[in-house]
Formats: sequence, C-alpha cells, structure tokens
Amino acid sequence: MSVGRVRIGAAGLAAVAMLAVTSAGAPAVASGGTGGTVHAGTQAAMDAAVKAGVPGVAAQVKDGISVWPGTSGVGNLQTRQPRSAFDRYRIGSMTKTFVATVLLQLEAEGKIDLDDPVETWLPGVVQGNGNDGRLVSVRQLLDHTSGLFNYVMDPEFLENGFTEKFLEHRYDTYTPEQLVAMAVRHQPLFAPGAGWSYSNTNYVLAGMIVEKVTGRSYADEIDRRIVKPLGLYGTSVPRTNSSLPQPSSRAYSKLSLQPQPGGQVYDVTELNPSAAGSAGAMISESGDLNRFYSALLGGKLLPARQLAEMKTTVAVPPGSGAPFTGYGLGLMKFDLSCGTSVWGHGGNIQGSASEAVTTADGKHSLAFNFNGDWAGDTQSVLEAEYCPQ
Repeated sequence: MSVGRVRIGAAGLAAVAMLAVTSAGAPAVASGGTGGTVHAGTQAAMDAAVKAGVPGVAAQVKDGISVWPGTSGVGNLQTRQPRSAFDRYRIGSMTKTFVATVLLQLEAEGKIDLDDPVETWLPGVVQGNGNDGRLVSVRQLLDHTSGLFNYVMDPEFLENGFTEKFLEHRYDTYTPEQLVAMAVRHQPLFAPGAGWSYSNTNYVLAGMIVEKVTGRSYADEIDRRIVKPLGLYGTSVPRTNSSLPQPSSRAYSKLSLQPQPGGQVYDVTELNPSAAGSAGAMISESGDLNRFYSALLGGKLLPARQLAEMKTTVAVPPGSGAPFTGYGLGLMKFDLSCGTSVWGHGGNIQGSASEAVTTADGKHSLAFNFNGDWAGDTQSVLEAEYCPQ
C-alpha cells in the first residue's frame, strides 16, 4: 500500500507515509538467468538484498525482444525452495498505476473531468474535521496533493495491520467507506493543492469514483480495460480472497514498527487484501508488470494527451524518504545516479516489497519482488540495472 525505499513492515510505512512467458509471440529468454554478464550487477544487487536478510528475490528484465529471468534466495524458509522468476506476488501500490490509467481512459472518453471536485462523484463522503470534498479534485487524488490523511497511518489500523495484532486481523474485511472514514476522522495535512503527501486514502476514493462513473467496480474495469487486452494472465484483483495463486512463494514479515535484527519472522502470505483496496490489493508477476508498464509508457493504453498528464509530476519534498523524485498521476519518476530516468511505481504490503519501472520509451523494463518487508534496498537493484558500472 505505502511506498518506500524498501519495506513496508511498518517501519517503511512510517518512514514514507507518506507468469511464465507464453510461447506464442513471446520475447526470447536471454541466457544467463543467474546473472550472465549483461545483468551481473543486477544479480549482485539481488544477492546483496538476500545477504541483508530478504528471504528471496524474483525478477524479470525485458529489454527489446529479450527477457532475463533472475532470482536469488528462497521462496519458502521451511522447505528452502528457491524463488522463481515467474512467481506471482502482491504488488501493493502498483495498483495505483492501474487505477489511474482507468481514470485517464475515462477522461479521454469524456466521461469524467479530472478537475471535477470529489464531491461531484462522491457526495458527502469527504466531509468533517476540516475535510471537504468540494475543495479536492480528482486530479489531486491521483497526484497526492489532496492533503487527505493516509488511513494506513491511523493508530488503530497501523497496530492491527503491522504489529503482531495482524495475526488476529489478517482475514478482516474492510469496505472502501470504512477506510475513508478512518482518514476523515483526522484533519487534513494541508489545504488541497498546497503540498504533497503520499496517501492511500486518495486511491481508495479514486476506486470509488471509477465505480460511480462506470457502474462497475475498479476491479472489473481494470480487468476489461487492461488485463484482458494486454494478456496479463498472471494479474488479478483478488477482492477479499486471501490466498495467492500459483506459482508463488511465501511472504514474510517481522510485524514490528521497529524491526530488529534477529527478530521473529512470520509467514503473512494469506491475508484479506480489502484493507488495501484500490490503493494496493492487486496480484501480478514480473513479466506481466513489464508488459503493463512498457505498454503504458509506449502509448498503447492512453492517448498522447492523457499520457502527458500522467507524466506531469509534482516534486517530492526533500526529506520525505521517498526514493523517487517526482510523482505524476499514479506514476513515479526515478532519477538515477547516472542521469537515466525511469518511470513506474513501487509497491509494498505485508511480506512484500516490489518495484516495476521502464524507460520513457517503454523498451527497457524491470520488475522484481522481495518476499520479506524488513530488509534490503530496492533502489540498489534499479541502479544496478540502469546504471551498470
């Protein structure tokens, strides 16, 4: 749900608070699946994450017509089964890019104006304690300039979701209305448009607006507008289903606001993703994510005007802890140390930390997942792939 340099556990939340390749028409799989020479740095960065404590890493790189599948570590701490590059995993906040894409498609179709007030579509939902949906636009939801409190940081939600209490609440079902209500019982962080702060509340509201505009759930719209047209066979919106489809690895967390070396590790693979909703509930795999972000940046999902809107970023305030430098409409811009910029999103949820990015032309894409939420550095993997020494 939340996004950070590495983990969500709850430390990552607090710090930022912010398939197998099919044979028909599939890219060729490059040799060197355990590193080779082209991706040796990327493999080394993945290995370093495992050495730092991440149980395992699963990755794919799509560069032109070739695909490199990379892995490190294990997918199951009990059996020691290695990770697979084709694992499915919870993608957390990458869900936001899918939701934003749907809303931008609806804008292109003339069904919504992103400068509409939230109140136009969700009357009375954002009201109270200084919150006013008449003053917040749909666009401000998508670029996190709404000022709305991040419901994930509500003390009760934080305790139930990111401490050992999670084990009692992992199968709880939340409605979008409940999640928004948790946010609006807090005062906004700033007036709409007067700042930037990452808030999962924004995208819960965005998903609700998709349903108001279309008469169908955000899950159905993502499926019919993105998943099916692109053939993303490993991608799904699980709604309240707590299991992970196969193939997949186990997901692990220390369930601590301040995870310590040597602390107990819990298997958190099964959970009810309604607590993340349209801000972070989706499941995918690295190959699908590469196809999605490549198609998006390559102009296959949005008209040029809407893609330009999506890439119009708000600068991320210094000291926010975010590894990205700008945030557009459901899209992060990462300016790397070598001067290369890549576009995509991070995604964290209990037991899972992931990144998926691509170049501006959509031709060189990387997606990977850590199946632990307390260690490792996702940014170092990006740097190794796009800024090789």
